[in-house]
Amino acid sequence: MIRIITDSAADLTAQDLAQPGVYVVPMSITFEDGSSVEDDGRMTKDEFFKRLATDSKLPRTSQPSPAAFIEAFTDAELAGDEAIVITVGQKLSGTYQCAMLAANDVDTPVYVVDSETATQGEAVILREALRLRDMGLSAQQIVDVLERFKKRVRIIAVVDSLKHLQKGGRVSAAVAIVGGALGIKPVISLYESTVKLAGKGRGRPGALVALFKQLDELGGIDTNYPCVVLYSDDKATAGPVHHYLTQNLKLEGVRTCQIGATIGTHVGPRAAGIVFVAKEPV
Repeated sequence: MIRIITDSAADLTAQDLAQPGVYVVPMSITFEDGSSVEDDGRMTKDEFFKRLATDSKLPRTSQPSPAAFIEAFTDAELAGDEAIVITVGQKLSGTYQCAMLAANDVDTPVYVVDSETATQGEAVILREALRLRDMGLSAQQIVDVLERFKKRVRIIAVVDSLKHLQKGGRVSAAVAIVGGALGIKPVISLYESTVKLAGKGRGRPGALVALFKQLDELGGIDTNYPCVVLYSDDKATAGPVHHYLTQNLKLEGVRTCQIGATIGTHVGPRAAGIVFVAKEPV
């Protein structure tokens, strides 16, 4: 069997976790009082965002250790399984490097894929890996497809501010200033491991218009793959995004998923966005 292993930054749903051969290596969160918790569901996403709102300092996120990956790979080896690992983008985290170090320390075949994305972007790639596995492709064939497929995965989102991304080192102070003008809500994009200021709008309604324009700017939606609507702490912020996709664009199979602690640390409260697969380049 081919196991599909990922990190907890992928924010997998219960449905994802119920699929055969899916395993998650958790990342960890350290709060300002020094307490740490693994991002493994013991602290719910809502509990995390309540804590994020009350703490004065941003939590620190930590990638899994090579030892945690070695444990996962050894378990696969004992079962006679091959392993494909899909990690959060390596420009965003050291998780990819830890997985590579671990892969070189075990005898079982391990294929490590840098997703170049995060949260449900990773999950979209994992679902494609499962689909290909169920079609009977080999691990190497799956990885070859994923390396091309990941280049088409896009995340765009309205965030309340860029201060969390700036504090976490994901955007520069200059970008944070531009996106933080009075009354302006920034729109960010994430693909190919890069977080960018993709647009902005006056208030949330204006920012949502700017977000929807980005769907075409970033390659258009390949309707063979369902979109995912993301939100951080307030599910109501996902409502207008879901409505636009299902009512205006008439898309089917749209999921709504909450961002977890690892990525939520960096995007902050009241974020809402879309994960989609861009059309194949002509």
